Amino acid sequence: MKIKYGISSVLFFSLLLLAATLCSAGAEDEAARIQKAYEKIKDVKGSFVQKSHVRDLKRTDTYQGRFFIKPPKMKWEYQGEKAQTVFITGEEIIIYQKKENQAFQSRFDRSTYGQAPIALLGGFGDIRKEFEVTMKGDRLHLKPKKPMGTIAYIEITPAEGDFPIGALTIVDSLSNRIDVQLKDVTVNTGLKDRIFEFTPPEGVNILRQ
Repeated sequence: MKIKYGISSVLFFSLLLLAATLCSAGAEDEAARIQKAYEKIKDVKGSFVQKSHVRDLKRTDTYQGRFFIKPPKMKWEYQGEKAQTVFITGEEIIIYQKKENQAFQSRFDRSTYGQAPIALLGGFGDIRKEFEVTMKGDRLHLKPKKPMGTIAYIEITPAEGDFPIGALTIVDSLSNRIDVQLKDVTVNTGLKDRIFEFTPPEGVNILRQ
């Protein structure tokens, strides 16, 4: 049986094809813009608000604090009742919990992103190599090409200015979600290396994993 398509059907499918092409082109352009901006960045600092949504517990925890990035080094200071500081050197991650007087130290690699997904902000310099990139509304949808801990996908809200990312959402394989909103971001201020050095206070229990 020969299937006939009317003019309206042909037009509809043509529009779908055009939309898909424009969407792909938009994703490529936005990824290229972010990547180009990252190439000019030597260091970044700012503040953040993080909301962690735990699906099984139907709970949302809100954190805020400051962050410092000097690739491959990073430092995230979480303030408030559950205060902790995360240090990343590129090869090692240290999570210092002041109230508990302890620090966790372990190797940092792709599989560790499930433990510290915010570290992704230091590694968006080659988006198209690491991720499958599409557009979802006005956000970039990134799916890792290779396993990256428990991360299922990432969505980036682009921003104008020297730092190209305004917010990101990280969703894991269990549908837990982390939303990170960046604020007061400045780049290339000459951050000193000592900012990223962890000097444990006397009596701190260091747990190596």
